[in-house]
Amino acid sequence: MLQDILRNIGELLSYDPKAPMIFSSGLFWLLFIIFLPIYAALKKRFWQMLVFVVAFSLYFYYKSSGMFFLLLVGTSLLDWTLSRVMVKLQSQLHRKLCVTASIVASLSILGYFKYANFFGANWSAITGGNFQPMDIILPVGISFYTFQSISYIVDVYKGRVEPTRTWLEYMFFLSFFPALVAGPIVRADYFLPQIRQNQEPKRKEIYMGFWLILIGIVKKALVADYISQYNDLIFQSPTGYTGVETLMGVIGYTMQIYCDFSGYSDMAIGIAMIMGFKLCANFDFPYKSKNLTEFWRRWHISLSSWLRDYVYIPLGGNRKGVARTYLNNFLTMLIGGLWHGAAWKFVFWGAMHGAGLAVHKATKPCLDKIPNTFPVKAVSWTVTMMFVSFLWVFFRAENWTDSWLIVKNIFTNFNAAYFVQFVEVRSTWCLMMLFIILTHTMPRRWFDKMGEIFVKTRLWVKFVIFVIVVQLVIEFMSADVAPFIYFQF
Repeated sequence: MLQDILRNIGELLSYDPKAPMIFSSGLFWLLFIIFLPIYAALKKRFWQMLVFVVAFSLYFYYKSSGMFFLLLVGTSLLDWTLSRVMVKLQSQLHRKLCVTASIVASLSILGYFKYANFFGANWSAITGGNFQPMDIILPVGISFYTFQSISYIVDVYKGRVEPTRTWLEYMFFLSFFPALVAGPIVRADYFLPQIRQNQEPKRKEIYMGFWLILIGIVKKALVADYISQYNDLIFQSPTGYTGVETLMGVIGYTMQIYCDFSGYSDMAIGIAMIMGFKLCANFDFPYKSKNLTEFWRRWHISLSSWLRDYVYIPLGGNRKGVARTYLNNFLTMLIGGLWHGAAWKFVFWGAMHGAGLAVHKATKPCLDKIPNTFPVKAVSWTVTMMFVSFLWVFFRAENWTDSWLIVKNIFTNFNAAYFVQFVEVRSTWCLMMLFIILTHTMPRRWFDKMGEIFVKTRLWVKFVIFVIVVQLVIEFMSADVAPFIYFQF
């Protein structure tokens, strides 16, 4: 009996590729409940706290991606060693060699796991070869921590931050589990000072962190996972449904990816806040945007700002003329598209956003002359949302062919009369969608106020809200815990 119990516990705590540990899983919250009191007890013991959090972060990554946690350790050792060597060198050439070696190593590892088959297949198609795809498993979150490691080594090179005195501090930064597998992308100059300060979280911050976690659970486990069940049917059968059903699936995915990813970000920020650390905001109601430039200031903010600072500006930004500015915008978004996945559909997605940004910048002088009336705002918002939603098709579809089949099906098999029937059959799905849309129409200050009210409520009220959220998730959850969409990146 005891052996069976121990074996079951061992299996539960071991890596299972079919069930990676995520924030919306029960196992994570069970372990986090055990983690918190130990963390609180070690908080004032700086080095013990670092060791404990790093160990937990590495275990969290092991449960998410298996033995690839060793790759994360190796990356951190190389980056930290090169950063320490670099600051001791007087020669500018030798310093450049250090930063180049670090970036090349990080991008080579990322390139092998993420792009080897993609480039191999395309090179084979060009040369007429017979390329056989390699059996490569993509480590969870490798794109995120690779960008963090690059930002660290570049910032040290440029003197924006001092290299950490110990490898353990750098490992804490790179492996910090709330942001490890799907962001927000943590910048060294923002996070490293917090490690040394090691501030105790205030009661208000703890409750606000708990509020953000609840909001994230609602977005991900309640809304995104529920509406995804219908959306998946549409994308799995590009021509199997009417144009109306396909259109609703596309709109559904537009809302799903927002709730899924921003829900993760909310939980990550909330967990970090409970621990006494601050992560940058990653979303700011992006579907309120009235142009593409505004959209990318509100969507995946940590990636947008990273691409701006480490790709767009080094390319020349807007300092080398109008034509070069448009080209730099386009190339930056092209790289952003390729960062999301090794497929031409992602390249197209990034290229179209880059082209859209260039068009908006080019027409901005004329657009600024138009009175900013409500009808103008409505048209601007509608055009922006149509463009963004259209491109999400290529982001979500299984391949390039399916993307165009879905778009074609909407335009060639559309009958508005099916809307009424759809609402009757998918009433709960429609209510979920209406809920998301209504939340986007509310002023930001209302949500901030709701968080402040939650913080001030009595403990029993917080508990009741927690129970209600858990009950709703149980009521609407699917058979399996769905992984976060951005885990694949």
